[in-house]
Amino acid sequence: MAIIGTRGYPSYYGGFETLVRTLAPYLVEHGWEVTVYGRAGATKPDDPHRHPGVRTVDTAGRESKSLSTLSYGLTSSLHAATRRPDVALVLNVANGYWLPALRARGVPTVLNVDGIEWQRQKWGTVAKAVFRGGAHMSGRLADVLVYDAQAIRHHWERAFGRSGVVIEYGGESPGDLPVPEGLTHRGYALMVARFVPENTVPEFLQAAAELGETTDVVLVGSSGYGGPLDQQAAALAADNPRVRWLGHVSDDRELFSLWQHAGAYFHGQSVGGTNPALVQAMACGAPIVARDTVYNREVLDDAGTFVEPTVQSIREGVFRVLSTPGLQDRLSAQALTRAQSHYTWERICRLYEETLRQSVRNRQLDEDDDAISHR
Repeated sequence: MAIIGTRGYPSYYGGFETLVRTLAPYLVEHGWEVTVYGRAGATKPDDPHRHPGVRTVDTAGRESKSLSTLSYGLTSSLHAATRRPDVALVLNVANGYWLPALRARGVPTVLNVDGIEWQRQKWGTVAKAVFRGGAHMSGRLADVLVYDAQAIRHHWERAFGRSGVVIEYGGESPGDLPVPEGLTHRGYALMVARFVPENTVPEFLQAAAELGETTDVVLVGSSGYGGPLDQQAAALAADNPRVRWLGHVSDDRELFSLWQHAGAYFHGQSVGGTNPALVQAMACGAPIVARDTVYNREVLDDAGTFVEPTVQSIREGVFRVLSTPGLQDRLSAQALTRAQSHYTWERICRLYEETLRQSVRNRQLDEDDDAISHR
């Protein structure tokens, strides 16, 4: 089988890459031959956790904010079509444009739609139109659609008339980790996010300027391409010794430690579904302050406290958790319990394998029916 639509294996860029780092080895261990398509220079070939049974193929593409997903998706899909895998797991609706190449070669496709990309503020008018067009293609041509949240499934049923399966993201329990150097257990506010407006980063940076007057604040993430939010975070950290901007952190152990010992973790995602960072923060037992959205409420239930996307609401919500040890303990325990009952990688990988196997069986049945009808 082939996996198309990520930066490759093993990569530490985002949620899809986290999924592939876990799912690809799982499938190999369960008897699959797995090829992960990616981009040169975006992976860690010498990663000690790399599974030797996962095959990787790098293809060509245009490395830019607007064209990378489309260009690498095209070359990966064309390469996979020539190899005719039993099934392809395709990630991101932008790659819906290339499904005809796989379909023409009889390759069944399971496509994870990701979030509602055409609602993200970071994209301009043309890019939003491209994503929406890809969504229409995905809805028409993918054999199975995967949604990472019930709210995303409901949106697709209303907008495109397509149902599918819901498979969220998983988190792993890191065990007891040391407190990050220079910080204290439950003594700092934390934000981990890609630096885009829909993740409520501008509002949190303003709140952090005030929180940093009395407490430590740690910022993890970047835009990936530079820009005003990166500049604002850098200036904030330079002006306030209690604010740290770490940029992108690819070391899981370091990141898990930051979540595990945070006094309040702010999660500002607004337009995605089940967010991988949120699920992992829960698995680490972080006391969570989340932007009030249907997606975050679906994931957290009662395992978080919710705020409006305003500087004042964020500042007050984070400060309340930071200054209330009993609330911190309750939120941490509830997050751990919910992660262990709903968001384990074992459950997520099992659901993906069942979906992939069913897609292969369905295609074989279709081919058998076609053969009978042509006799």
